[in-house]
Amino acid sequence: MSKLEGKVAIVTGASKGIGAAIANALAAEGAAVVVNYASSKTGADAVVAAITAANGKAIAVGGDVSKAADAQAIVNAAIEAYGRLDIVVNNSGIYEFSPIEEITEEHFHKHFDTNVLGVLLVTQAAVKHLGEGASIINMSSVVTRITPPQSAVYSGTKGAIDAITGVLARELGPRKIRVNAIGPGMVATEGTRSGGIIGSDFEAVTVDQTPLGRVGQPDDIASIAVFLASDDARWMTGEHLLASGGMR
Repeated sequence: MSKLEGKVAIVTGASKGIGAAIANALAAEGAAVVVNYASSKTGADAVVAAITAANGKAIAVGGDVSKAADAQAIVNAAIEAYGRLDIVVNNSGIYEFSPIEEITEEHFHKHFDTNVLGVLLVTQAAVKHLGEGASIINMSSVVTRITPPQSAVYSGTKGAIDAITGVLARELGPRKIRVNAIGPGMVATEGTRSGGIIGSDFEAVTVDQTPLGRVGQPDDIASIAVFLASDDARWMTGEHLLASGGMR
């Protein structure tokens, strides 16, 4: 039997990149997946099509995780379609680096609303439906360890995710709900390519500082998410797993 047979998962920000890879990987292990997107319905529909073509179950659901009504609607869609909820992957996030002199209120709130408030709102909406053995997976980042220049706001959001993960692990542990975080290093995605990171001097320096000598791929992160979602990780909660090729 597949590791996640009969389970239902929500993956936020799953229309591309790491989120899409996680949605595909969860579905491949038997989970029915709600593929959330904020703006790219086309991308989310493509993820759903790939899953269903492989005989998996998935639906695309739009929604801005930083809005309470949207977060609730995403969870409601999972319950209406599949009747239960077992796995929540809080993957939605944005990143823009800026020197301290150029940080604005808009820059701050744009990041914290999506990267932090969104995690809280989706988890809040989901938790009433989660039972014993459920798994919440939050997306952190290696930036909390390496603290690169010009990332004060983005790194601040991921530091908040690390703290929230620990708090919720303790808070939800008595209900046998596990809460863990994954901290990716640099990953080759549509975002890092379009942002000019892949192929840049920054990528070269990063690879040079990475013991395994390469940037990550979305599937490198997806396999860890499957592990944390499954009973293989039944004795793990409050953990922060770096997935950075050894860079720290």
